[in-house]
Amino acid sequence: MLATVGFIVPQFMRIPGEQFSFESIPNVIDAHDALPDSMGQIFLWISVIEAMTFPALANMDGYDREPGDFSFDPLGIYPSDPVKQNEYKLAELKNGRLAMIAIGGMVTGAAITGTGFPYLP
Repeated sequence: MLATVGFIVPQFMRIPGEQFSFESIPNVIDAHDALPDSMGQIFLWISVIEAMTFPALANMDGYDREPGDFSFDPLGIYPSDPVKQNEYKLAELKNGRLAMIAIGGMVTGAAITGTGFPYLP
């Protein structure tokens, strides 16, 4: 879901720096090839965050915990009713699948048209 926002927002605003300017990278889809050092840094930090979840995965068999349940609910919105929990899980799966289709369509549209948002020729 954040990928779709992250694909549209840089079409309108950029972080400071000459290498990130609109003149250097006119289309967001070109940033992958134009900024190889930045892509390596993104990969590094994602790897570090993923590595922090290894202890939770290792303890999953020893405890009564479902995959994806990290017991992080600071607002207390996750219901205690099992039927309502299943509804939330299904809604999250559908939302994630729709987001994957959306980012796939956005990347395809940007690659085919070669223009920025709204990806019209």
